[in-house]
Amino acid sequence: MSNSIPELHIIDENDNNIFDTDTEYIIPLYQRAYAWEDKQLTQLVEDIKDVSEAANYYMGSLIVSKQNGRYEVVDGQQRLTSLYLLLNCLGIKTKPTLTFACREKSNYTLRNIEEIILDNRSKLDTDRIEPSIQRGIKILSQELGRDDFDKEAFIKKLAKVVICRIEVPEKTDLNRYFEIMNTRGEQLEQHDILKAELMGYLNDAADKSLFAKIWDACSDMTGYVQMHFTGKNNTLRELIFGPGRNDMPPGSWQEYKKAINGAAEETTGKRICDLIAENFEIEDDEGYVKGDEGDVRVRFESVIEFPYFLLHTLKVYVALNGIRHEHAGAKITDELSDDKKLPDAFKRVLLHGVSDSGKAADDKENFARTFIVCLLRTRFLFDKYIIKREYANDSSEGEWSLKSLYVSGKRSEKKAYYSNTKFTKDGRWDKTNDWLTKKNIMMQSALRVSYTSPKAMHWITKLLIWLSENGCERISNGDLERYNEVSEGIAVDAVKENFFNACDKDSYAMGVNTPHIVFNYLDYLLWKQAPEKYSDFVFEFRNSVEHWYPQNPSDFESWKDGVDRFGNLCIIQRNVNARFSNISPEAKSKFEDIIAKGSIKLRIMSELTEKNGEKAARLYWKETACRVHEEEMIGCLKAACRQYDAETGSEMMT
Repeated sequence: MSNSIPELHIIDENDNNIFDTDTEYIIPLYQRAYAWEDKQLTQLVEDIKDVSEAANYYMGSLIVSKQNGRYEVVDGQQRLTSLYLLLNCLGIKTKPTLTFACREKSNYTLRNIEEIILDNRSKLDTDRIEPSIQRGIKILSQELGRDDFDKEAFIKKLAKVVICRIEVPEKTDLNRYFEIMNTRGEQLEQHDILKAELMGYLNDAADKSLFAKIWDACSDMTGYVQMHFTGKNNTLRELIFGPGRNDMPPGSWQEYKKAINGAAEETTGKRICDLIAENFEIEDDEGYVKGDEGDVRVRFESVIEFPYFLLHTLKVYVALNGIRHEHAGAKITDELSDDKKLPDAFKRVLLHGVSDSGKAADDKENFARTFIVCLLRTRFLFDKYIIKREYANDSSEGEWSLKSLYVSGKRSEKKAYYSNTKFTKDGRWDKTNDWLTKKNIMMQSALRVSYTSPKAMHWITKLLIWLSENGCERISNGDLERYNEVSEGIAVDAVKENFFNACDKDSYAMGVNTPHIVFNYLDYLLWKQAPEKYSDFVFEFRNSVEHWYPQNPSDFESWKDGVDRFGNLCIIQRNVNARFSNISPEAKSKFEDIIAKGSIKLRIMSELTEKNGEKAARLYWKETACRVHEEEMIGCLKAACRQYDAETGSEMMT
């Protein structure tokens, strides 16, 4: 870096930090309020955990304008504010050098951050606290409070994190500059660099063109991959995916070249006489579902972005080709999927990967060809068998969806439709298929909301590998009845390893460190037992573990020896946590709107919270109801785990 651009260490060699100086930063009014939530804050912590202590880690740039001796933050305020919260949550002292212009609530919250972290409500005016910053503090406190968190190691890595402070020229129109910064084009991404490297292994120009066409279609994670292959009369789509656009793509590079050549024989343009004809219509590339009142236009949102999909596909490729590291014992792929290590992940497989066919590096051209074929086939399976968020028309209210693409009509009148993916042996639609589809949606959505970080979505890799190994040959007749069992097995393994085997025998008191998958898998089992009773239940991002009987009661006796037990815990949304606070169980049960939309375990806990004779509901819960509820819930989990072990021959729980 140039000496004219300061490199700011979050923590320097003297243990000073960027907010422990006389340099002041102000967030101008034209900036939006603080808005980082779970996804961004957990990612920040994970990124710092992954920092190597051998070299500096550049977090990005902070664009500022010097105004009256202070730095006005033009770009990077969300990251800067999060770092301020992070340092304080780590117990590292900061000066009040970060302020918000004309946002008194935000400033009050930052000035009283220590009391908020300690939850000293008696010293706070809760009406003056900015909820978004308070939520950020809570998220970071929970991330840093996990049992496996190594504070000393984390701070050492934080000392390697650098942010570059770049000043804009004097007399810059800051409002205009801010507008440009927020509408500027995307920078070159790592997956673009990877694309260029892989294409560089191909010698033939036609091969490069084919590679790019498949890559570009797969890189668009909106919608279904079939819709990203365009051409006159959809010729290319149908050559690759069949007349119904729902066949597994070919596994041979030569078949793709043949398809591309076949499609190239027809021009993609329109003749003037066609354009001026009265019946001319622009080809409709949107998708629809059939509703009670006619066709409903739908759009889909992927649960992961393309760089992460590439990493999942690389693991599928490694599994299908039996690739291992040339040095015995060394890992050929990382357990976590880190998009910042995308080129390195591919380089490791290419340079150190060996299989029965030889070393990957000996034929880089073949690696590029076979990987791009694997990419398209994996994307097809991903679209068809991994859940998405589905939005109808212009609605912003999405729902979990597991659909396949089909077409209706003939020739130029063909129209794309989506309907639930079929799971019965012969592919026919019946009540069995409805139930299998619903179970798949519920199980996958339980996994999705349990593992919110894209780095930790190992369940997607496992399902894609299973589909690729077991589903491809039978994909046409929908013989995937075991698919839900595989999904459920992922949850079972996680519950056994991270809960049952991590707890002392017959003592399940992990408190807020209880893995989210335990609550979500339990809700899935409870739903499966009574689907009609809980027909309104859906898995949502409930990312906060709450004590039903509070840890720090506001005006009644505490429960020190049992408050962390599993029976007293539920999983809720963070904004609900703030409303529940330290009130009694009977007071919480009166939030009927929250309970009705909450987890099934929460609903059951609320139903059990009632007086017993002259004994107050909270006392009866503490002394009796909680234990009975826990025994029932733990019994439900254990029974499901044992059943799965018996059916699969897995090792029984300890």
